[in-house]
Amino acid sequence: MDAFEITTGYVGPVLPADWNITPTRDIYIVRDNREAQRELATVSWGLIAPWSEDAQSALRSQSQAINARTETVHEKPTFRNAFTSRRCLIPASGYYEWATEMGPYAPKQPFFIHGDGLIAFAGIWDRWRSPDGSYQESAAIITRPAVEFLATVHHRMPTFLPRERWDAWLDPALNKVDEIRGLMDIAQPALGLSAYPVSSRVNSTANNGSQLIAPIELGEPETLF
Repeated sequence: MDAFEITTGYVGPVLPADWNITPTRDIYIVRDNREAQRELATVSWGLIAPWSEDAQSALRSQSQAINARTETVHEKPTFRNAFTSRRCLIPASGYYEWATEMGPYAPKQPFFIHGDGLIAFAGIWDRWRSPDGSYQESAAIITRPAVEFLATVHHRMPTFLPRERWDAWLDPALNKVDEIRGLMDIAQPALGLSAYPVSSRVNSTANNGSQLIAPIELGEPETLF
């Protein structure tokens, strides 16, 4: 809350530390509330398609919508309404990415990518009403083409917004698509990020704990950056 300058307090659940977050699990987001004040909220990861008819179809749609692409987020039916009026920041201490066969590393080799402190993914959130009348809030991370050293690991990366763009990004009154898309045009998208290889134990959702982000050494043909 200090890092994102939230002064409205927080009444939701306190989420346990999690080193292997999976789709549909609860995460924190930062957004503007109805009084245009920045707030911390808890939602599930993966945007529920607005047309989901029941809990089963809602859950299925979430697993297919954990990420939205900068190139098409304003066009895709699942994402476009949230993009114009319900944007958020998704805080994390880092994230994993898996090497593709196009880079210098063994395919599927996991890397942990982080900054100097908390990082914030550009995101969107929405509220789905179930047939019983209850509401469920969910969110997705916006991704973009990877740049610089991150492109040697994977061809995509999350979109990160500099602090000076947070207010505009969170403003629900900003609903012009071109202006919103312009906020994601960052001169140095990977600024302040670092990466190192980690154990393949992270590939199993049964594994958790801080040991998952411990650095490992790669073999000689696969030296890091």
